[in-house]
Amino acid sequence: MSTTPRRARLLVPLLLIAVWLGVGGVLGPYAGRLGEVATNDQAAFLPRSAESTAVVTAQRAFRQDETLPAIVVWTGTGTGTGTDTGTGTGTGTDSGTGTDSGTGTGTGTDTDTGTGLGLAERRADADGVLASLADDPGIAGQVSPALLSEDGEALEGVVPLRTDLGDDLAGTLDRIRTAAERVPGTTVRLAGPAAAQADLSDAFAGIDGLLLVVALVTVLVILLLVYRSVLLPLVIIVAAVLALGLACAIVYALADHDLVRVDGQVQGILSILVIGAATDYALLLTARYREELAARTDRTDAMRSALRQSWGAVVASAATVVLGLLALLLSDLTNNRALGPVGAIGIVCAVVATLTFLPAVLVALGRAAYWPAKPGARPASGGTGEGVWRRVADLVDRAPRRVWAVTLAALLAGAAFAPMLTSKGVPLDETFVNDAPSVAAQRTLSEHFPGGSGNPAVVIAAADRLEPVLAAARRTEGVAGAAGTTASGRPGGAPLVVDGRVRVDVTLDDAADSEAAQRTVARLRTALHAIPGADALVGGYTAQRYDTLRTAERDRTLIVPVVLAVIFLILAGLLRSLLLPALLVATVALNFLATLGVSALVFRHVFGFGGTDPSVPLYGFVFLVALGVDYNIFLMSRVREESLRLGVRQGVLRGLVTTGGVITSAGVVLAATFAALGVIPLAFLVQIAFIVAFGVLLDTLVVRSLLVPALVRDIGGPVWWPSRLGRSDG
Repeated sequence: MSTTPRRARLLVPLLLIAVWLGVGGVLGPYAGRLGEVATNDQAAFLPRSAESTAVVTAQRAFRQDETLPAIVVWTGTGTGTGTDTGTGTGTGTDSGTGTDSGTGTGTGTDTDTGTGLGLAERRADADGVLASLADDPGIAGQVSPALLSEDGEALEGVVPLRTDLGDDLAGTLDRIRTAAERVPGTTVRLAGPAAAQADLSDAFAGIDGLLLVVALVTVLVILLLVYRSVLLPLVIIVAAVLALGLACAIVYALADHDLVRVDGQVQGILSILVIGAATDYALLLTARYREELAARTDRTDAMRSALRQSWGAVVASAATVVLGLLALLLSDLTNNRALGPVGAIGIVCAVVATLTFLPAVLVALGRAAYWPAKPGARPASGGTGEGVWRRVADLVDRAPRRVWAVTLAALLAGAAFAPMLTSKGVPLDETFVNDAPSVAAQRTLSEHFPGGSGNPAVVIAAADRLEPVLAAARRTEGVAGAAGTTASGRPGGAPLVVDGRVRVDVTLDDAADSEAAQRTVARLRTALHAIPGADALVGGYTAQRYDTLRTAERDRTLIVPVVLAVIFLILAGLLRSLLLPALLVATVALNFLATLGVSALVFRHVFGFGGTDPSVPLYGFVFLVALGVDYNIFLMSRVREESLRLGVRQGVLRGLVTTGGVITSAGVVLAATFAALGVIPLAFLVQIAFIVAFGVLLDTLVVRSLLVPALVRDIGGPVWWPSRLGRSDG
């Protein structure tokens, strides 16, 4: 072959590389800028049709937009109560603030400087501090007066903050804390949703850098161990980073125009999803390219053959994840709907990078990409034919029924514990893996005040039914008190009436983030909805948590069957079969249930979690089922290819042997990248990380390696019905 045609054939790969490097240079920085358009304001992610969301809208009529309460808690640091007055008698210097010199009887008054007065006497100081905050730009409403606890050992004040503070939230809380510390003889803590949101923002601080570095280093180490190559792992990492940069730029533009919402959780999951998926697809392509290089002398022809043989499996695998994520658009929860398109964009970018940039670089490098290994010296199976996967295939071939029966029994045993995984939300003290300042402050608040103090349920009702509403609310089990909001914001005045409606604040006995408080909200709604003409709506923080839980349950009921149906249709189109796709869908669903069962035991007895966030099972299902099908697609597309050539029995064994190493490597990489989410100290992400990482490993090592091949081997040709392979005798 002449030099000129060879150079011409390299022109397209070199142009693709140049384009992608340009994309990386221009759009790459957006991977670190998503935080600029992200919000951790949970009020922005409420269920669209929930009663608590309607209350948020109704509050605006009272010139009381939805606020983020910060609760200032003072506890005493001194001993005693009252003014400490001392008299000195005799000769010398009296120990007081005045100095009595000389002889005779001297009397001096000792004015306490902060440790002698009790909190009852410090209440006026606290009132002054709270009043001084009224002009702070972060304050959104009337600051409450200081309230003394019944035991006299704590003071609290509620400071309503704007919900749109964003990065200014921390500064506003610092100003509140600084002002509160002017009350002498006290220790100051900040509790409530505002303090919790600030701690949440701190937990996500640096997520762009930390999570990305941990994930990339983890992937790089695994690839180096798998390939024992210098260049190939770096090429795969670069492809994944370029895909992430492109995805983040697109998401940034959409979020900046309010077309999608991004919070810290979505931001972190996007990074992990793109890196993990891009690496998985790259492993499949590079393994096939390695096989083709062993059989062909021309690297361009080898890549064309590798792409022809693998692009269908890559695109089908990506389609299952993309459509599974887009099914989240059916959710009524805004954060679920946000993750759907954001995650889908990430997967599409991963596929595009895998099928364009990566082939271009591999063609440019040729066999040097695998250095110091020599692809031409390896067998076509990629070197796994005589190894562990040959022994696994022999086991499946010898006793397929015993293999699938044992693995099925083990998975069913794990699935039996799945009902133990409770998804009723987690209280504030379990939101963070490590103790956060807001958690400690909330504990202090609960020790001295009713659990719902400072964060009441908000009722909007007809003004002419105010008295029946108040009476019904106060009679409700779990309610500590109820009062109408006045025009001044201070107790004792006439209620503020706007358009014939009033607002009532209902203080609950239990902490606003507890299950008991949610049950109280349910009882409160029942009681108030029964009042004729009241047209009452119950909202507030606890009601929002309650509505989110109910909505999450509804979402699971709707989205889970939709995702399974989508996956079945994709598998049916790819494999040209009906029975086998149904079998594969059933196995990945069983794998998910077994993972939930194991997770329930680990969360309770190892991590100490009392429950999970309502979104955890749904996120776990979408990721685990959609991504788990990837490995079955990789396996069964190769099995079908080999079965057409060798027959069903040999096709299963050959497919298992040739894909065993690459699929296991892909599973380990994906599990490791999702495990990287554990570096963020939030229970939600730790739980997602464990569910996906464990589930992927279980799917890769048990379901895809043993259960599925054994079932297909045992059933034989009929498993491919109604395709022509279904009429084969194996």
